[in-house]
Amino acid sequence: MKKQYIIPIFVPHLGCPNDCIFCNQKSISGQKEKMTKEKAKEIIDDYLKNIKEDAEIEIAFYGGSFTAIETKLQEELLQTAYEYIKTKKVESIRISTRPDCIDKETLKRLKKYKVKTIELGVQSANDYILKRTNRGHNFEDVKKASKMIRWNGFKLGHQMMVGLPESTRIDEINTAKALIKLKPQMVRIYPVLVVKNTKLEKEYKEGKYEPLPLVQAVEVCKELVRMFADKNIDIIRVGLQNTDEIAEPEKEESEVVAGPYHPAFRQLVESAMWYDAIVSKIKKLNVKVKEVEVTVNPIDINNVIGHKKENVLKLKDTYDVDLILQQDEKIKQGKSKIEITKTYNDFLEE
Repeated sequence: MKKQYIIPIFVPHLGCPNDCIFCNQKSISGQKEKMTKEKAKEIIDDYLKNIKEDAEIEIAFYGGSFTAIETKLQEELLQTAYEYIKTKKVESIRISTRPDCIDKETLKRLKKYKVKTIELGVQSANDYILKRTNRGHNFEDVKKASKMIRWNGFKLGHQMMVGLPESTRIDEINTAKALIKLKPQMVRIYPVLVVKNTKLEKEYKEGKYEPLPLVQAVEVCKELVRMFADKNIDIIRVGLQNTDEIAEPEKEESEVVAGPYHPAFRQLVESAMWYDAIVSKIKKLNVKVKEVEVTVNPIDINNVIGHKKENVLKLKDTYDVDLILQQDEKIKQGKSKIEITKTYNDFLEE
């Protein structure tokens, strides 16, 4: 199977019709200058020089609202990317946009340039929360756009947020349920961070908004990941990508003021899910467990151990259980074989 590479091209706030209270795309993307076809070509060429192996390469237009920017620039950027598809240097194009910026004419244009994937920034299925965060669209727009995208043969992606102002765990669970009904092939889950120079920063400093603590954000995201995974929806990101701007609030160059930031946020979520699976197995036995052996695909080893060995230490501290890990490439990624290898009675008999 070919390795997959994405060449990211950021078009922050170009054409975006709304100023969402949580958003400062220039900070989130690290992109300060306006995107042009010349700049896009330069970015693509630089990436291609550094990809030495045979790979499946996709050009992705992120940030802002791609289909809301002026048509002329859309065409220029798409045409630039399409040239690499024609020469077979690149396999496909992906764009991200708003639900209210999708119509028949737009989809026709995207199909002309062989765009394969369209990601929609949904954020919430609750219309009150969408209005509260100044999104400028409602969930009906999400449903219409999602159906049009799928009917026209594109791959559909959704992006949702956790910890929006006045949003609760139930709201976020309901958003995941609503998105699952729309049958996206992929999803991104972003816990809300308070970023500099946003309306949310003002609310935070005035005491009108309290971001989720890290532990709570992990717990909610854990539930969401499980829901999407159960429906075979690909979870392509959990948490914002770390950059110089998206980093610990203590760092001078960081644009993050507060919120559940962690450089390994996804690992925290997936490790918590592995911990739950192991504990569930232990609790099903009517004996005091002393040692448990978990066999997984080598790719999953770090998540089973946990960030800074958190799962190993927590099992020992909470249940006095020793965790033994084994690797087996034959086991499918995400699956495991969990065996109780020693009980307290065995320990006493030794």
